[in-house]
Amino acid sequence: MPVVVYSVLRLALFLAVTGVLWWAGMRSWLAPVLGALLAFALSYVLLTRQRDAAALHLATRAERRRAGAGLGARARADADAEDAEIHRSPSPHDSDA
Repeated sequence: MPVVVYSVLRLALFLAVTGVLWWAGMRSWLAPVLGALLAFALSYVLLTRQRDAAALHLATRAERRRAGAGLGARARADADAEDAEIHRSPSPHDSDA
């Protein structure tokens, strides 16, 4: 959820800056380009807490995924059990020889 909050705030900042530029008379393709650059700089300064929260959320999620928590670990355990069962059972081609 922190990633969504950070993204929405950055988008709102971009729209606000672009709107101010448009209102001030910059009515060309340059308004959104300059708005993006200014919003990037402002978000770096103004949204530090939200950016850190989003980064921490993503890092925690990546660490859990690396540790094998959740569905990935269960799926891996199921696959290992199936592989072990396949190796234990005789193959149908063994009886033909």
